[in-house]
Amino acid sequence: MTETSFYILLCLREESHGYNIIQKVEKLTDGEIRISPGTMYGSLSKMEKDGLIHFVREEEKRKIYCITELGKNVLALEMKRIERLYRNMMEVR
Repeated sequence: MTETSFYILLCLREESHGYNIIQKVEKLTDGEIRISPGTMYGSLSKMEKDGLIHFVREEEKRKIYCITELGKNVLALEMKRIERLYRNMMEVR
């Protein structure tokens, strides 16, 4: 899973629209990761087709999305993988 996909799923544990996700990711990463609008909307489209997120509603011309159960499972697996990587890194330091 790419960092972009990880952060999008992480943010979509609460309903949100693309621009809000871009802002949340930038804040979470202290500006180290900046998702461009093109990348964001391409990722949202692919993730929706893959069943990881779903369209909830439209508000003021903004599409609101939320993570699906499949998306939650995929996110949980990725979080475990990252935790294992961190543990392993700390063990060999």
